[in-house]
Amino acid sequence: MHVDDLHYELPESLIAQEPCPHRDQSRMLVVNRADGTITEDVFANQPNYLNAGDCLALNDTRVIRARLHGKKVTGGKVEIFLLHEERPGEWTALVRPSAKVKPGCPVHLAGGVVATVGDVLPEGRRLVSFDTPDVIQTLETIGELPLPPYIHRDTQVDSDLRRYQTVYAAHHGAVAAPTAGLHFTPEVFDALDAKGVNRTTITLHVGYGTFKPISADTLEEHYVDPEDFFVSEAAAGTLNATRAQGGRIVAVGTTATRALETQYRDGAFCPGEGRTDKYIYPPYTYGGVDVLQTNFHLPKSSLLALVFAFAGRDLIMEAYQHAIREKFRFYSYGDVMLIL
Repeated sequence: MHVDDLHYELPESLIAQEPCPHRDQSRMLVVNRADGTITEDVFANQPNYLNAGDCLALNDTRVIRARLHGKKVTGGKVEIFLLHEERPGEWTALVRPSAKVKPGCPVHLAGGVVATVGDVLPEGRRLVSFDTPDVIQTLETIGELPLPPYIHRDTQVDSDLRRYQTVYAAHHGAVAAPTAGLHFTPEVFDALDAKGVNRTTITLHVGYGTFKPISADTLEEHYVDPEDFFVSEAAAGTLNATRAQGGRIVAVGTTATRALETQYRDGAFCPGEGRTDKYIYPPYTYGGVDVLQTNFHLPKSSLLALVFAFAGRDLIMEAYQHAIREKFRFYSYGDVMLIL
C-alpha cells in the first residue's frame, strides 16, 4: 500500500483543542463491518452495542509529566522531553536546542534538580542523567504534561492534568494518552457491568513515536518505535476464557490492539512483558481483536493503517468522510469510533 492511500483532507477547525465537557458525551460513530452501515450515537450508549460475555481490554498506562524546562549555567533555556527510562535515573530524551547543549552539560531544573545531558543518539535523541533515581516521582512536582503538538496551549491548563488521563490510569510510563479510553466514566462502567460485559487491563506505555508520520513511500518501508508492554497472567486468562465462552475481545484503542496482537499466539493470549514494535497494516489478519474502539487518527499515520487493516480502507475512508461532513471532533481530545 502506498502512503498516499492513508491521506485525507481534514479542516483544521475539526482538530479538538479541548475535551468534551463530559467524557461520556463524546459523539460516537458506529461502523459495522458486516453490513457496511455507519450510524451516529453518543459514547454513553456504548454498552448497547456490546453483548453479555464480551470483554473490554483497557490500556491502564498513565501519562507522565515528561516535559521539563530548565537552564544552563550560562542562563540559556533548555527543554527536555523524556521518552524512555533506560535505568533508574537515566532516560533517553529530546533536548531543545540540542545543538547548543554539549555532552556533559548540566541543566538546572525546578526544585534544585539537575539533569546532565549526554551524547547524541540516533534520531537526534540524547541520554539524560538525573541526580535522583526516582525521576517519575520528581516529575509529579516539576514536570509538565506532554500534550500532542496539534493541541495548542500557551501555558499548561490544570484541567488537562485530569482529562488527558483515563479514569483507570494506573502505571506511569506513557508520554501520550491512550485516547480511545478517555471517554469512559464510572457510569459507563456501571452500565457495562449491568449488561454482563467483562473487562481486564493490560499495559502499553505509549511513546512519542505514536505521532510519527509515515515518511516512506510505502507502508512496508516504515517501522514503529518499540514500546513497553505488560500482559498479566490474570489478563491473559480472562481474555482466553472470554473467547472459550463465545465472547468478543473489544480492544480499547490502537495501543491495546498492538499489545493484544503481540501476545496472541497459536490461538491463545499469552502473558508476558517486554517491548513491542508490532506494526499492523493491510493486509494483516487479526487474531486477538474482534471489536475496535478508537479515536480518529492523523492522515498518513501508522495508527490509521492499523484501522484500515481491521475494517478495510474503503469502509474506514467512508466513515472518516462522514465524520468530517458531520463535523465530528478529531484526534486526541476528539470523538470516537466503535468498529463492530
